[in-house]
Amino acid sequence: MNSILTPPLIGVSARIYHPDLPVLDLGGVWTKTLHYLEQSVALWLMTQDAVPVMVPAMATGSLQPRTINLHAYAAALDGLVLQGGADVAPQTYGEEPLRPEWAGDAVRDAYEIALIRAFVAAGKPVFGICRGLQILNVAFGGTLYQDLATQHGHSVIHFADGVYEHNYHCVDIQPGGWLADVYPGQQRTWVNSIHHQAIRRLAPGFRIEAFSPDDQTIEAISCHEGSYIAAVQWHPEFTAERGDSPFDDQPLLRDFLQACATAKASRGE
Repeated sequence: MNSILTPPLIGVSARIYHPDLPVLDLGGVWTKTLHYLEQSVALWLMTQDAVPVMVPAMATGSLQPRTINLHAYAAALDGLVLQGGADVAPQTYGEEPLRPEWAGDAVRDAYEIALIRAFVAAGKPVFGICRGLQILNVAFGGTLYQDLATQHGHSVIHFADGVYEHNYHCVDIQPGGWLADVYPGQQRTWVNSIHHQAIRRLAPGFRIEAFSPDDQTIEAISCHEGSYIAAVQWHPEFTAERGDSPFDDQPLLRDFLQACATAKASRGE
């Protein structure tokens, strides 16, 4: 891959701001639905000369596009990264919210699942970050813990108020899998942790690539049955930006971008 002459174009799922949520009344643009790309994700991709392209959710109201759809983005771009963000709605995996604050974002769920299917159908690699891991699992038939602390126990702090990306815990990499190939010889490491939901039932066809040894929470997954699909529960983009993580996340990015280049070459592009 010639990263200077032909930089990979990487689609990034949009975070969605809904003005009807309980927020400060700031007026102006905050009264509108916003689709946005977090700067840290964009900069992380750019560290390997990739060009991030945010993929907006297709409108469902009066401003529907005439011909452009998610399949057009999947055809034009080389791969997809799923950003972190709001909870996955329990209804998306067949449950009701146990608490109102765990209701999640069903609109974003439907958009991202359609986006995942479009890229997988086009044979383009997909990489998920935090929520991205969770929505990938749900999209392919898995379920989630709505809240780790109440449904799975407190042995590991996966989300710490006031600490955010500087909250760390150890993870064990499973031998013989995709992540072990990306990090040869590395069996245990430390990653940041900013989530209160996690995989409960793993989707069919997926493999556990890493887990938290103290409470068995799934921390990384992959599926290579016909397409490159991989995801981590932590945020590699924050460690790359801050430079204070004990874990080097650049090999993850290089592996994903190499998969994008290999898939592109196989299509003769």
